[in-house]
Amino acid sequence: MEQHVSIWGDWAGVELRQRTVDAAGVATRVVEAGTGPALVMVHGTGGHLEAYSRNLRDLAKEFRIVLYDMAGHGHSAKPDRPYTIDYLSDHLIAVLDALGIEKAHLSGESLGGWVAAWTAAHHPGRVERLVLNTPGNITNKPEVMAGLKESSMKAVREASRQSVRTRVEWLFHDKSLVTDELVDLRLGIYTQPGFETAMRNILAVQDWEHRRPYVWSSQWCGRIVAPTLLLWTDHDPTASVEEAALLEELIPGSRLEVIEGAGHWPQWEKPDQFNETHIRFLKGK
Repeated sequence: MEQHVSIWGDWAGVELRQRTVDAAGVATRVVEAGTGPALVMVHGTGGHLEAYSRNLRDLAKEFRIVLYDMAGHGHSAKPDRPYTIDYLSDHLIAVLDALGIEKAHLSGESLGGWVAAWTAAHHPGRVERLVLNTPGNITNKPEVMAGLKESSMKAVREASRQSVRTRVEWLFHDKSLVTDELVDLRLGIYTQPGFETAMRNILAVQDWEHRRPYVWSSQWCGRIVAPTLLLWTDHDPTASVEEAALLEELIPGSRLEVIEGAGHWPQWEKPDQFNETHIRFLKGK
């Protein structure tokens, strides 16, 4: 892949479709590209669909790529309620319905991986294959939950280029890859009217009362029948590679691959490897 210059540089020449769809009453921003089997990519906590800007071009050559802002995130609507895993999963299914997609591959990063896995367990007929990309603190470490809450709320309450940069840099192993463009994009989202309330709702699952019903366990992970790839990194700030083995045991038939030299956003730090791994796994190779 050519060196990253800007998001629009990554997308230059790609036939994009950006629109807002009604997903069960939630106005939801969606970007699509390509044709073929549907691949829906789900971003992480406090994120937005541009998290996959470095992957769209290559993956759209093989798939109908669907990127969207989860409920409460990005430029989608922000109902005032806790964004629990079941709620975000129901919203994902509503996005599929709004786009006329009966069955799709899902690739989720961090919170998006949690939502994608929950969807595969509870709506098995809607999921073809599943990629869980650094799915985030699967062992519920209190210090990770507290750190994420603190840095995320600070980035909104004290919104500035520096506070947002600090929050985004946490995602990266190579922090030089955090561009001013990416910081400004997220700063624009975090300074939307009412976003402090939205961020509290986004962070609800970092509190045990909202997290407890959805923790990773054999009770629901054992219901996942879609072929599953666990895509880990060697510098993920939320979970070690060793912890991935726990998830391998919980999800029947899942397998693990590790991308080296990346943090919580391998899709941005190692896009060529990320894209190639997706194409190979989703094509059953």
